[in-house]
Amino acid sequence: MQSLYRDVVVWDAESESARRCDVRTEDARIVAVEPAGSFRYGPAYEGGGKTAMLPGFVNAHGHAAMTLLRGLGEDLPLMEWLEQRIWPVERRLDGEMIYTGTELAMMDMLSTGTTCFADMYDFMDKVAEAALAAGMRAGLCRGIVLAKPSDMEKKLSDGLRLAESYNGAGGLISVQLGPHAPYTVPFAQMKEIAAAAAERELGIQLHWLETRNEWSIAGTPGGLSPEEYLEASGLTDVNHLLLAHCVWIDKEKLPFYARPNITAAHNPKSNWKLGSGSAPVAAMLEAKVSVAIGTDGASSNNRLDMWDEMRFAALAQKGSNMNPTLLSARDVFRMATVAGARALGFENTGLIKEGYTADFMLVDLDRPHYVGWDMDNLPGYIVYAGSSSDVKTTVAAGRVLYHNGEFLTIDRSKAMAKAEAARKILTA
Repeated sequence: MQSLYRDVVVWDAESESARRCDVRTEDARIVAVEPAGSFRYGPAYEGGGKTAMLPGFVNAHGHAAMTLLRGLGEDLPLMEWLEQRIWPVERRLDGEMIYTGTELAMMDMLSTGTTCFADMYDFMDKVAEAALAAGMRAGLCRGIVLAKPSDMEKKLSDGLRLAESYNGAGGLISVQLGPHAPYTVPFAQMKEIAAAAAERELGIQLHWLETRNEWSIAGTPGGLSPEEYLEASGLTDVNHLLLAHCVWIDKEKLPFYARPNITAAHNPKSNWKLGSGSAPVAAMLEAKVSVAIGTDGASSNNRLDMWDEMRFAALAQKGSNMNPTLLSARDVFRMATVAGARALGFENTGLIKEGYTADFMLVDLDRPHYVGWDMDNLPGYIVYAGSSSDVKTTVAAGRVLYHNGEFLTIDRSKAMAKAEAARKILTA
């Protein structure tokens, strides 16, 4: 199936400036990006030079079905929030609730221009089925939390079975292994997970140095430093290592993380809301560390809005470092798109470029807050003035999933009713 988008304003993180283009897609791929006016004939979406085509956002860290837990345990520090408010409710979740919560999250994300999301949770076969049904791209892992070492065999088997069943499914799903964190997975089991991932060429998603006291409760053998731990466990040997949060990385150690298979997933709003601190993102980029952006779960953020996340990420680094030159619009947009895609194993996603997946959003530039934009300054308008309300259409793998307020692959009324029923059960 071919689609034509005529006279749209194209910009991505590898473009110096925006340009007016005609874009043609075929099935799941972009097959042509030519100057506007190149394709004069045939049915097309008419951008009229007032619609931006931007790569879809990649939400590089989250727990999608936690939309059902939104609003629980507000204004608490991380460990108290987890142990007293979140984990007790999560024990009541079942597979159907996870499917429902994931649908709720996908509606939230699609309406705001996100085409791909990372997810670490339970009942991940249900998440994979929900993503495939909706047509979204996703990097999925079964979260591994070990109350006792004997839990390891089942939970690792669940993660490997997920990979066997869904890795590459529909060209939309990549599967990673998901050890939750060093403080919830003993070192010996972490080594086993890393070895399994390396053997099967799978990536790993891992919570990493989220809070100030996290490393002191991890119980690592021999007093290993975080960086020594990553090497000794074998985590640095996997093909993609996605480290979520990275708030308390020692700046002097940042060159260690500047490896092609390591990406830090920055979650600025969640980290600030939980009082965890702010990751040294500007220093990371200076040290050539790959950085992506995630929202974290809706129960800690509480939004899944990557526009909001992207703008806050840029402003927080400028303000906290008292340097307005840090984290440019292009830097932060790269984090929100192509950097996250590559971290999840989607090498040809995140740019408006021939041969790349047709994952993009169409953004209305004919709005009051865009007055004054031009091809050179559009990046600043998008990052600092733009918002999720500007998104008109969201396309993943060449398929329109959201258009003018309507979800084309999710039954909104049915999904909302199921979500409301699940929430009542969880909080009864």
